[in-house]
Amino acid sequence: MGTLSCCLLLTLALLVPHQAAARKCDLQGLWTNKLGSNMTLLALNTDGTFSGFYHTAVTATNKQTLVSPLQGAQQLPGAKKHPTFGFTVQWQFADSTTAFVGQCFVDRHGKETLETTWLLREEVPSHRDTWKATRVGTSIFTRIK
Repeated sequence: MGTLSCCLLLTLALLVPHQAAARKCDLQGLWTNKLGSNMTLLALNTDGTFSGFYHTAVTATNKQTLVSPLQGAQQLPGAKKHPTFGFTVQWQFADSTTAFVGQCFVDRHGKETLETTWLLREEVPSHRDTWKATRVGTSIFTRIK
């Protein structure tokens, strides 16, 4: 292999991982978590807000799950490489709402993940039952497309 070919190959090998690592997160797209829940996040508006749809694979109700709307906001695009965001989902099949907060990460290979913490609040019949109305958890989403 000639010197020029060797230098070109070395340059490409060094450049490709750097470009993947320099890539910024983009929330828009289809995401899934390890439980099989899917969400579609639509394009970010200029003010950093977005909307979308969530289809959960897990539920505490016997009702059929339905795709539910979500509304959220992200740090303004371009501000950070790994932006923080938050969104709420109003479940269409249960008397509850979930708020997610998280951060988007891109690894050195260009793989995007959304690491989130959520609070689910369900309706309870009285103030006395408030102690059992809120659940907390985490979800990591990976891009489907």
